[in-house]
Amino acid sequence: MIPTSFDYKKANSVEEALSMLGDDTQILGGGHSLIPALKLRLNSPGTLVDISKISSIKEISDGGDSIAIGGGATHASIANDKSLDQYCPMMGQAAREIGDIQVRNVGTIGGSIAHADPAADWPAILLAADARIVVQNKNGSREIAADQFFKGFFETALEEGEIITAIHIPKSQKNSNSCYVKFKQPASRFAIVGVAAAVEMDGSVVKSARLGLTGVGEFAYRATAIENALTGKPLNETTINEVVQNATENTNVMSDHFASEKYRAHLANVYLKRALRKLG
Repeated sequence: MIPTSFDYKKANSVEEALSMLGDDTQILGGGHSLIPALKLRLNSPGTLVDISKISSIKEISDGGDSIAIGGGATHASIANDKSLDQYCPMMGQAAREIGDIQVRNVGTIGGSIAHADPAADWPAILLAADARIVVQNKNGSREIAADQFFKGFFETALEEGEIITAIHIPKSQKNSNSCYVKFKQPASRFAIVGVAAAVEMDGSVVKSARLGLTGVGEFAYRATAIENALTGKPLNETTINEVVQNATENTNVMSDHFASEKYRAHLANVYLKRALRKLG
């Protein structure tokens, strides 16, 4: 199909982009989520504001106690960043499995999480990483904890007139011992089920854990019951089999032509066990 007609504006700074936003505008970053929606006329803005050339939101930098990833950073730049491989390896693992090389070279992390597709990889990882998302509007900026950002089916805590400028990934023992695994759709490589795990160890015993799941329900979530059950126990096969019984508890599990509700629930347990075994 062909999109409805719209005006196109290109911004050279975040401030300029914010000044262009109005009631009938849509932000264009990499475009891999928005353009298909435009072609299907699921989204019909009057104006597109292109932020893809704003260099200040493309950088990945070491902020001392965290790694700051610009909202306009591409999946490819995340996949190739050595500091993220050191301090939060699940970031690079996920980035290298997103789409194909064309998608990774153009698609952005900010655009992905703003779109909040229930099968996207980044939401589960940001939940497991205890990330903080920085958004800016005309009046200033604010930080949103990843736990508070993903609200529902394609729904986030972003408000009208806000742009994601950065994602902060804490440098922590937990994040340095992290991984991401997924059962992917063969064509799009979206997650039918994806699991991000970050585990802090005290010797051979789990001190704390954060487990994010995507592709399972209407939006990404943490398996907090399993996190709590792991705490204080050795991370071995016996413990993993004992505590990973129902990774979809209190979750409305999706069903579609890729996987039934029952199969998704089964995959959630299987891939959660695989993630934990990698860290054990």
